[in-house]
Amino acid sequence: MKNELLISLYKRPETVFPLKDISILFPKISYDNLKERMSYFAEKGGIKKIRRGVYGKDDYDVLELANKLYSPSYVSLETVLAKEGIIFQYYREIFLMSYLSRSLTVAGNDLRYRKIRDEILFNHKGIKRINQAEVATKERAFLDAVFLYRDYHFDNLRPLDWEKIEELKVIYQSKIFNKRLNDYYQIYKEENV
Repeated sequence: MKNELLISLYKRPETVFPLKDISILFPKISYDNLKERMSYFAEKGGIKKIRRGVYGKDDYDVLELANKLYSPSYVSLETVLAKEGIIFQYYREIFLMSYLSRSLTVAGNDLRYRKIRDEILFNHKGIKRINQAEVATKERAFLDAVFLYRDYHFDNLRPLDWEKIEELKVIYQSKIFNKRLNDYYQIYKEENV
């Protein structure tokens, strides 16, 4: 009977399970009983205890973990920009946009959450789901960086789709942001003449 819970979790596409999510999946089991069962499974090696109240499959997705620790959130900024070749600097941290600013290390992963206004955070334009993680497109990550940082240096603006940027920029609603964005567009045009 106890193992049915663990088997059910492993059949799911998710790889990270906060206790609050498990309690929603199994509403007939009391929260205290779930805590006890999950601790037992972790002790026996059936599932990993990543952090207090957070469990994961052996091959859990770090980006999914980062999203689930502070939700809502999405992976953005340097994590996406470096992967897409827009900046060349390597960052060990995983950068996310969220409702709070916080830096922490969980299971050897450095996570950096940056606070952004709710109307931006809750707008899902330019955010895609990769496996079970919410990740910004390169255009959305670029716009997040332009919005948050004053004089950010982007190494390569060529991969950006400026039509998508035009569609997404309305999310941010800021005159200073629009001026900064226009300055970067001028740099892009000069580099691509």
